[in-house]
Formats: sequence, structure tokens, C-alpha cells
Amino acid sequence: TEMVGLATDFSQQLVIPNELLSGKLTVFYPGSSIGNFSPDAATHFLRQIHKMIEQGPDQRGGGLLIGVDAKKDKARLDAAYDDALGVTAAFNLNALRHVNRVLGCNFDVSRWRHVGFYNATAGRIEMHLEATSDQTVEIDRQPRRFLAGDKIHSENSYKYDRQEFEALLTAAGFSEVTCWTNPAAEFWVFYAK
Repeated sequence: TEMVGLATDFSQQLVIPNELLSGKLTVFYPGSSIGNFSPDAATHFLRQIHKMIEQGPDQRGGGLLIGVDAKKDKARLDAAYDDALGVTAAFNLNALRHVNRVLGCNFDVSRWRHVGFYNATAGRIEMHLEATSDQTVEIDRQPRRFLAGDKIHSENSYKYDRQEFEALLTAAGFSEVTCWTNPAAEFWVFYAK
């Protein structure tokens, strides 16, 4: 049996080689990174998955098994994305190091801080990088002035209640949705046909 490798940026277009598409297709999307897409982008991505399953070699079934993070108390979500150990802060600040390395910028990471909070109105965690002092950073060989308090919005992580995510699945063409969770309803695992 020959092993087939797959490398794709599924946030742009979901392309799976035909040799991997055989029998009844079940797509497994673990974790909650679907929350990094806006709801419209998530629906678009889910439509791509639905189309792939629908056009698969065995159209008699198949489906999507996906994990989704649930909406929770604001204080709990704030603490999770601005944790006391600084793990999320280190992850977010590392984005500046990566931009420096890849794009040749000169962000001084020590002059930035992580800000993460739950925006209940938008239903998402927002992560920002905030300048702690006035500074000039070279981006594309052009100076860019940041004042203390200026923010770079670096990431979103949408949270969903059960009905909201089921509506996205339905809008993407799925039906017969089954859902599992734990007693505290902290996450959702959906199987949609």
C-alpha cells in the first residue's frame, strides 16, 4: 500500500486528492479551531466539506464529526485566554517574533503586551497585541508609528451555543445533526450527515 501525503491550506480551499476519497466519507475535524473562522467563513468552509462528502465516491452517506468550543461565563473565558501562567501571552507575542523573522520587521517584543478577552456581543475571544510605549517599527521598509495603547488585533476565537452551530451546519447543507457534550456543556461534538 502506497502512503499518500496531504498538505493544504484548508482556510483557502479544501482540496483532497481523489486517491484519498474512497467509500463512504466521514470528515473528522477535532478540536475547536473552527472558532478561528468568522461565522461566515466557517459556513463557507463547512460548505466545502459538505460538497466533498456529497461528491464522494459513495454518496449514500457520510458526514462530518467536529468539535466546537461552547460559550461560557465571561470571567472564565477571560481567564482562559489571559492565563496566569502567561502561556497564551507567550503564544500571542510569538507572532511578532515570527513577523520579524519572516517579513524582516523589527518589532521589539518587550514593548508589547498580550490582551485577551471575551467579547460577549460578538460571541468571540479577541486577542490583541498592545504597544506599551510609543515606538516606530519598520514594516516593508516603511516606518510605522505606534503609540502606547495602540493594538494589533491578532486572533479571534468564536464560541457557539448549540443552536448557533447547528444553524451553521444547516446553512452549509448538513442535516440529521447529533450532538454530544459533557454535563457542564463546555464543548460540543457534532456529527452531521
